[in-house]
Amino acid sequence: MNNDYIAIAKKTLEIEAHSLRAAMEKIGDEITRSVEIILACRGKLVITGVGKSGLIGAKMAATFASTGTPSFFLHPTEALHGDLGMIGKEDVVLAISYSGESPELSSILPHIKRFDIPLIGMTRNGESTLGRFSDEVININVTQEACPLDIAPTSSTTLTLAMGDALAVCLMKARNFKKEDFASFHPGGALGKKLFVKVGDLMRTQNLPIVDENTPLKEAILILSEGRLGTVMLTNSEGKLSGLLSDGDIRRALMNADFSLESASKMYATHNPFTISDATLLASDALVLIENKKIQLLVVTEPSGKIQGVLHLHTLVEAGIS
Repeated sequence: MNNDYIAIAKKTLEIEAHSLRAAMEKIGDEITRSVEIILACRGKLVITGVGKSGLIGAKMAATFASTGTPSFFLHPTEALHGDLGMIGKEDVVLAISYSGESPELSSILPHIKRFDIPLIGMTRNGESTLGRFSDEVININVTQEACPLDIAPTSSTTLTLAMGDALAVCLMKARNFKKEDFASFHPGGALGKKLFVKVGDLMRTQNLPIVDENTPLKEAILILSEGRLGTVMLTNSEGKLSGLLSDGDIRRALMNADFSLESASKMYATHNPFTISDATLLASDALVLIENKKIQLLVVTEPSGKIQGVLHLHTLVEAGIS
């Protein structure tokens, strides 16, 4: 069998893209009304569905929950066996069934409406059981599944997922949901780290390799080795940072004819190094400074010039700051 898999893949995407474009052309006030129903909700958005619709629903619930709309997924079968009590009178239910006739889902609809809980249905048929019970219907009909047998849910599940995303984005806009809000729901994620982790959270403040600027170079080298930063910090008579002495500085100094291990460390140090005095600076911003200045170690000082701590490039990388 000589299949052109590239052509098959392209055709699949073409069919699914056509379903999305067709739905986009038909979309109407049902989206506005659905968004308004959810915005008026004082409880949670409960999403339910069976099979592929249930899998899509679970993903929707995760998207809504992470973008400012409290939400969870409830399987209709579990609802029939006791979990129906998870739906409160101030909640809104979003039920998904392509046919609108899923037996498990249809079984719980009368119980939902008995408590006068707003119900939004996603189905291809507004006259189906789900459609008739729903306060608002979002049509997810497709003319063709991408499956070559036109059986397996492919285009229809893609459209359903996209409709969920469309609702979520509408709600984000309505709530003026910002990236800072998103990060607050994902404090351990890359965005959360970028927006919340500060220099003071990561900088090293204990056992810093610090020596007086007049310390003999041979002693400074020992401190440098023990410090495990590749650099030793020099301070003047007032205890203020006066320079940095790195491995590179020492290697370059070895080329000098008058090089001596007995010389004062300040003879070979880099003077007036770049520093910051704000430990509340975002770590991601500190990374930008480090990259722009082409340095590996950022010294954090007090306004007086005394050393608060240090932040190494490796620390930022290990913390996942990017």
